Parts: sequence; structure tokens; C-alpha cells
Amino acid sequence: MAQMFSTPVEIRFCDLDAYGHVNSAIYFSYLETARVKLFHDFFREVSEHGIFTLVARAECDYKIPILLYDPVIVTLWIAKTGRSSFTLEYRLHDGGDKTYATAKTTMVCFDSINNKTVAIPEIIKAMA
Repeated sequence: MAQMFSTPVEIRFCDLDAYGHVNSAIYFSYLETARVKLFHDFFREVSEHGIFTLVARAECDYKIPILLYDPVIVTLWIAKTGRSSFTLEYRLHDGGDKTYATAKTTMVCFDSINNKTVAIPEIIKAMA
């Protein structure tokens, strides 16, 4: 079973569209916020060695609108690993049964020093 990571996300008034819902493009910012926190908390040593993860693909399935005062938690986990890429899956929810959206990002491990893709570091694989 994959290890899960959750973090609350604060909704800002500027995140809303003309209908009073969080704009669909903003969901990707929420995913990024959770992903950055995950990597900061658990995989900081990877980036300290010049290995970065790049988003190669992102998709989101919108279930119900998020409103200004809704609580939003992003839970993510590694769903699939390859040689140099892995898939993160996300659930944007209220902390209970309400799911606002589900999403996926395909991440590629990239060596910024040698300017090439590399195998997934073991510390990341261990979370899968």
C-alpha cells in the first residue's frame, strides 16, 4: 500500500471565477502546493543532489465545485513507478466523504547537473 501525504490548502478570494467557484486552472496550483510540501518534507535530499522532478503530464477530473469557505485537503500518493518516471494521484476533499476532484501527474526524474533523465531515487520508490 502506498504511503499517503495530506495537507490543507487555503482558498483565496482571487481563486474564484465569476460563478463563485474555484477556477478550474487553480486546482493545478493546489496540486503543486501539496507536491512541493511533500518533496520538502520527505525528499529534500534528492533535490540537494541536483535531482528534480518535472511534470510531464497533468490531468484533473472535477467532481463538485469548491466554494470560498469550503475546507480543502489535498491527499496524494505514488500510484505507479517506472524507470525514470512515476505517477502521483491526488484527491482534493473536505477531510470527510466529499471529494471535489481527483487528479494525476506524471513526474520525470531529471539530473540538473548532467542535464538528463535518471532513475527514480530509492527514497521516492520507498513511498510507493
